[in-house]
Amino acid sequence: MDMATKQGGEVMDRVALEALYEETFRNFEEGTIIEGRVVAVSKDKVVVDIGYKSEGIIPADQFVPEDLQGLKPGDRLQVYIEEREDADGNLVLSKEKADKMKVWEELEKAHKDEKVVEGRIISRIKGGMMVDIGVKAFLPGSQIDLHPVRDLDGLVGKTFPLKIIKINHRRGNVVVSRRVLLEETRDKKRQTTLSTLKEGQLIQGMVKNITEYGAFIDLGGIDGLLHITDMSWGRVGHPSELFVIGDKVEVMVLKYDRETGRISLGLKQKGADPWTNVGGKYPVGTRVKGRVVSLTDYGAFIELEPGVEGLVHVSEMSWTHEVRHPSRLVSVGDQVEAAVLNVDPNSRKISLGMKQTAPNPWDMVEAKYPSGTRIEGKVKSLTDFGAFVGLDEGIDGLIHISDMSWTKHIKHPSELFKKGQPVSAVVLRIDKEKERLSLGYKQLSRDPWEDEIPSKYRVGTSVNGKVTKITDFGVFVELEGGLEGLIHISETGLEPSVRMEEKFKVGDEVAAKIIKVDRDERKIALSLREHVMDSERKQVDEYHATQGVLDQTLGRAAKKTKKRNDESDNG
Repeated sequence: MDMATKQGGEVMDRVALEALYEETFRNFEEGTIIEGRVVAVSKDKVVVDIGYKSEGIIPADQFVPEDLQGLKPGDRLQVYIEEREDADGNLVLSKEKADKMKVWEELEKAHKDEKVVEGRIISRIKGGMMVDIGVKAFLPGSQIDLHPVRDLDGLVGKTFPLKIIKINHRRGNVVVSRRVLLEETRDKKRQTTLSTLKEGQLIQGMVKNITEYGAFIDLGGIDGLLHITDMSWGRVGHPSELFVIGDKVEVMVLKYDRETGRISLGLKQKGADPWTNVGGKYPVGTRVKGRVVSLTDYGAFIELEPGVEGLVHVSEMSWTHEVRHPSRLVSVGDQVEAAVLNVDPNSRKISLGMKQTAPNPWDMVEAKYPSGTRIEGKVKSLTDFGAFVGLDEGIDGLIHISDMSWTKHIKHPSELFKKGQPVSAVVLRIDKEKERLSLGYKQLSRDPWEDEIPSKYRVGTSVNGKVTKITDFGVFVELEGGLEGLIHISETGLEPSVRMEEKFKVGDEVAAKIIKVDRDERKIALSLREHVMDSERKQVDEYHATQGVLDQTLGRAAKKTKKRNDESDNG
C-alpha cells in the first residue's frame, strides 16, 4: 500500500471516528437531564457513571445528609449535565439542578392540568407571602383567603393547598392562589346548602362575623344573618355577649329569599316564647323578685325570668321620696322585690311597683294630720316656689311661697328659711291620690287683714313708704311691717311722656294717700297724685286761714286809728 493510500485511509478513519463520537455522545449535551448509576460515595462527593467517556462528580452538599447516608453504589439518579469537561477534563454533574428541573416540569404540568399543589409559607414580603412549592412562589395578599387576613405573620410555617395561576420557567416566576380553591369549595358547599335549605329548618353553622346588630353565620358556602333580636327571648346588649367568631351553633331558618339570596336565622325560636303564659304566671297583685337589668330616666327594667322583663316606673319606686332618677335607689344587677301592677301580653309589657311591697305611709298621714294640725319638722330643701318640710313618717310637706307671710312679699323662700332649719307649720290639706301635703307658715298667726290692717290703714290717710319695685303699670311701695301697696301709673301724676324710671328709684322714700284697702284681695292702693293734691289744698287752706286773720287784725287797727282821729277833731 502506497503512502497516499495509507494517509487517505487514516483521514477516513478519523472522520468516521469523529462521527461515531458525536453519535455516541449526542445525548450528553450540557443543560440536559440524564439518568446515571452511582459508582462511589464519599463524604465530599458522589461519583456517577452516565455512560460518558468519563465519570461525573456531584458535590456531597447537594444531598440531604439522610439521603447521602443511604446512598450506595449501583443506585440510579437523575442528574443534570453542567459541563462535559471542566478545566481538569472532568464531567461536571448536578443533582440539585436535576431536582429543580424536574420540579419545574411537574409544576408546569400541574398548571396545565389545573391540579392542586402543596405549599409552605416561608416568609412575609411586600404585597403578600413567599411560599415553598418545590421552588419559591409568590402568594399575593388578595389570594390568601376569601377575606382580608389581619395577622399575616401568623401564617408563616403553615402549609396550604394552592393552585398555580401563573408560571414562567425562564424567568423563574410562579404565582399561586389559595383563594381560588376556597371559592371553588365555597361554591360547591353553597349549591349543596341551597338545594336543601327551607324555612323552619334547623341547621348547623359557624359564627363568621359579629356586628352591633347581629352575627353572620356560615351555613356552608353561604352566610345567614342572626339578628340580635332573634338571639334570645331575654335582653342582649351586644352579640359578643353570646358568641365569638368560630363558635359552632345550631340555628333555625326563619326566612329564605331565593331572589336576593338573603337568609334570616333565629336562635331563640328553638325554644318556647316565655310570654305565652305570662298572664297566668304573673297575675296582677303578685309579688315577684327579679334582677335589675337596665336603667332609664323614667324607670328600671327588672328581669323576672329569661325573656320576661317588667318596668318599675320612677313614680312607683317610693311612697315618700320624689325619685328623679332610678339610680338613686337601685343599680344594675340588684335583686329587688316588686308587685305586679299590670300585664299586657300582646304588647309584651309588665308594669311593676316597688313601693307597693311596703305599707303606704299616706294612709297614716291622712288620719294623723287632719287639716289645721300643727306639725314640727325640718326644712329639707328650698325651691323657687316653696320650702319642703320633712315629717317623721318620711313624708315631705310643701310650704308654698304664697303661704309664708300674710303681709310681706316673699321673693324667695331663703328669705325666711334655711335647709335643715327646724320649723313649725299648719296642715292645710292632704291629697292622698296625688301624694301631696300642703303646709302653711303664715297660718301660725292670725290674719292681720281681718281687722288689724283695715283699721290701721284707712282710706284717705297718708302713709310713708319705700319704693321696692318699678313696673310698667306702677310702683310698689313697702309700708310699715313689710306690707306692700301699689301706686298705679294713673295715680303717679306723671305726664304720659315721662318714664317711670325717670321719676322713681328703688329705695326712694315716698308719701302717698291710701285710696283703697281690699281685704279679700289683700291689696292696698295708693295715690301719689291725690296726696300731692291734698297737700296743695292744705297749703291753700292754710294760706287763706292766715290771710283772714291778717285782714281782721288790720281792720281792727284801722278802726282804732279812725276813732282816735275822730276824738282829736272833736277836742
